[in-house]
Amino acid sequence: MENISGMLNEFTEKTSLVLGMSDIKIAFGDVVEILIISFLFYHVLLWIKNTRAWNLFKGIVIILIFVAFAAVFQMTTILWLAQNLLNVGLIALVIIFQPELRKALENLGTKNSLGKLFVMGKEGEAKFSDRTIDELVKASFAMGRVKTGALITIEDTISLDEYVRTGIDVDAVLTSQLLINIFEKNTPLHDGAVIVRGDRVLSATCYLPLSDSLSLSKDLGTRHRAAVGISEVSDSLTIVVSEETGKVSLAMRGQIYHDIDAESLRDKLLYLQNRNHEVTGWELIKRRLKNEK
Repeated sequence: MENISGMLNEFTEKTSLVLGMSDIKIAFGDVVEILIISFLFYHVLLWIKNTRAWNLFKGIVIILIFVAFAAVFQMTTILWLAQNLLNVGLIALVIIFQPELRKALENLGTKNSLGKLFVMGKEGEAKFSDRTIDELVKASFAMGRVKTGALITIEDTISLDEYVRTGIDVDAVLTSQLLINIFEKNTPLHDGAVIVRGDRVLSATCYLPLSDSLSLSKDLGTRHRAAVGISEVSDSLTIVVSEETGKVSLAMRGQIYHDIDAESLRDKLLYLQNRNHEVTGWELIKRRLKNEK
């Protein structure tokens, strides 16, 4: 430990001489402190990104820009309002995001926290396999042919754990047979949504938030409104099979696309699979050959 501290001091002295800051010294404890703060800051940013707090965070940044603008031009009324609302706003944030904060602290205490810190390079990998795409397309249109209603939500970057907890755990490899059996009429798991993460079905009979958008048609049923609702609060993709018509629809980014065909569904799933993932030319050739077959 003394050797490490000595090496750090020697490096600091040489760097300070080069930069003209000979009075500044960095001890071993300072390096440890920086690493701890970086670790905590990383997990705070990860929590913000993976929950509804991300949109709120962007809104707070915009408000801070307006406050900075008011400070530059000495807008006293706006500054007074910002100062007096700050404490109330912080308390309100804690109350609103109490479930997310509790979950973030639970995740911080898991044994995989340190491991996640050093695998950030895997963020850009494909989220699920081509086989999973084939099984989703096959199951959706097989259920459509016999007019079996279905609601399948595929998670993307925003975690859907709060909705997973409302259902019954399945935690099984996704196959078309499994999905068809889950949504079979008069079975215990057929009501509600199935949530998919990667190549696995996490949970069934999940409750999703219903959209209250006035732009949606009044003819849409609960399944379609739930599909749009979950797409409004997350970046997920949801497949809906109508029990009345057997048509397959797709909800994404607050929009619903009615009566899509198998190729359109496959294209959207491929887009979701490879978002933030660089696809090589060889992968594109293999997929095209597979689709032609």
